[in-house]
Amino acid sequence: MITVVETWFLKAGLETQALKIMQEMDEIVGPGGHSDPGWIAHGRFFQSEEEPGRVVMMYPWESRESHERVTEAEEPLLLQFCADYCAQPRVIEYFTELPVEVEHDH
Repeated sequence: MITVVETWFLKAGLETQALKIMQEMDEIVGPGGHSDPGWIAHGRFFQSEEEPGRVVMMYPWESRESHERVTEAEEPLLLQFCADYCAQPRVIEYFTELPVEVEHDH
């Protein structure tokens, strides 16, 4: 399993509409992603306090390869969405969780 981190960059002036805009994005690509065998769980969305036009979405996925396949299929579906709302293309990064042991005897 990997963690996918997508960073979206909203156009100036749209920061206050981030929730509505990201919900629209999810309605466009969610059905295809959720039906893919690589899908593990719903994403979580975070709006930057320093840069409110930057929204980060994080979610687990089976593998990078299966996610890249889904992402390629999403691109045509997102063309108009990105033209309407995005200042630049989304950035997708992949992370593997490190098995850090944390002691709680403080």
